[in-house]
Amino acid sequence: MSLPSHGANPHRLYEQLSIKEPIRIIDFSENVNPVGPPTFIRKKWDKLFPLISRYPDPQGQPFLSAVANYHGVSEEQVLLGNGAAEIFSLLATLFQKKRAIIIHPTFSEYEATLTANNVEMVHLEVEDIATWKLPIHQILVEMQQADVLYLCTPNNPTGVLPPREELLLLIEEGKKANCSIVLDEAFIDWIDEKASMIPYLDDYPNIMIVRSMTKMYAIAGVRLGYMIASPNIIETLQRKTSHWHINGLAAVIGATCLEENDYREEAIYYAQKSRNEFTAFLQRYGCKTSMSVTNYVSFQLPQPKQTKVFFRDMLEKGFVLRHTENFRGMNGEWFRVGMKDEKAMKMLQKEMTSWLKQNLSL
Repeated sequence: MSLPSHGANPHRLYEQLSIKEPIRIIDFSENVNPVGPPTFIRKKWDKLFPLISRYPDPQGQPFLSAVANYHGVSEEQVLLGNGAAEIFSLLATLFQKKRAIIIHPTFSEYEATLTANNVEMVHLEVEDIATWKLPIHQILVEMQQADVLYLCTPNNPTGVLPPREELLLLIEEGKKANCSIVLDEAFIDWIDEKASMIPYLDDYPNIMIVRSMTKMYAIAGVRLGYMIASPNIIETLQRKTSHWHINGLAAVIGATCLEENDYREEAIYYAQKSRNEFTAFLQRYGCKTSMSVTNYVSFQLPQPKQTKVFFRDMLEKGFVLRHTENFRGMNGEWFRVGMKDEKAMKMLQKEMTSWLKQNLSL
């Protein structure tokens, strides 16, 4: 049976597996900020509400200028999107009937959008899931005949960020080979802006960097993302967008979110603390864990053959983990867990401890 290809859809998952939904469900398959959206949205709702009845700014202001100022780039280098998903759909049109390299395991939207545009795909897999070690030599060889390389940095689902020197090598060689590089930085917020490759745009016009507002700011329902690239790429894609594709509420909320410095710092601190504690817990019980630097971590049971039983048992207890059935190279034998509040994390650890001791003779 085909399971949902994305997390954050627990009801559909229970339905597809014919499992009765427990009264309490905690969805660890989503990986957004567990504290919820910034408080200003609720506090300023009276001022935000009137925006519903107005046509939004056709350029997506004030979010457009806020993004440009936040990253120190020009507005001509910024493309706004109705979520990063829209941007990936637009990006794929640039490579229609061309050749793309995808490094697995990774986010499924790259392949989905490229397929829709009849793009020939070269599928490469990392050398090691836990470290998401890039097959550099293979990539360099394939680049000579490819038009674009897609890289998820940090990677989804492992949370691993490749070393900067490796990314710079690929970007440099891509420039020589006339191969574009799409860097998906949807989870870079959970590290630091210093980890972003945006500062290299001026020297390398072959890179395109996609960002999401969903993860850090917990505003998935608002649908907001953006891309930073050379002005000529932005202009080409901007012509493909529909008018008013960034709604007025999203534009104002997104602009204000970028001012939330304390909110971001607290989120990064908690994610690191929670991830480290959960990783240590998993390793104590012999689980293999990914070297994540984000707000989620992937792990494999000591006995991978128990994966399906474990997944189902957790679901019946109301704990929804992200399966990896649709991630190439993981063979469905790994799970991804998004960090939740402290109470939820303790509940998960307690239930997992009981299951692991009972089923794996620990």
